[in-house]
Amino acid sequence: MPQATFYLWLKTMHIIFMVAWFSGLFYLPRLFVYHTMTNNDKTGYDRFLIMERRLYYAIIYPGGISTTICGLTMLYISPARLENSWFQGKLLLVAFLWGFHLMCGYYLKQFKKKSNKRSEVFFRIFNEFPTIILFCTIYLIVFKPVLYGN
Repeated sequence: MPQATFYLWLKTMHIIFMVAWFSGLFYLPRLFVYHTMTNNDKTGYDRFLIMERRLYYAIIYPGGISTTICGLTMLYISPARLENSWFQGKLLLVAFLWGFHLMCGYYLKQFKKKSNKRSEVFFRIFNEFPTIILFCTIYLIVFKPVLYGN
């Protein structure tokens, strides 16, 4: 397979895995919103634990890891991208997204231990973070602005 074709397949898989990763990161905090409202309903509380765990470990983690592997492989093939400030900005946003991802895992563990201290309102606001990251990332990819003068 020619390298250009391989690169396009990597890019295709990168986008597909990214969609799966983001879809999970959009949905999990929304589940946290509803989970906070089930404190007096053991059956509902336990049901949310199962849904959240499956979403996190079966969709979000594989999506994030696969997106990252494809992205790093593309970067290995085309390392010159690192010279572009817009690409550096994209990598910073990916780091923030991984931080958000790991925070979701932390909150998942808090619910499992029945020690969540966050409110429904907190999770409604928290839920907006991946939307902001997605918007900013797509902006950088499409417009490729020059950031900080290079």
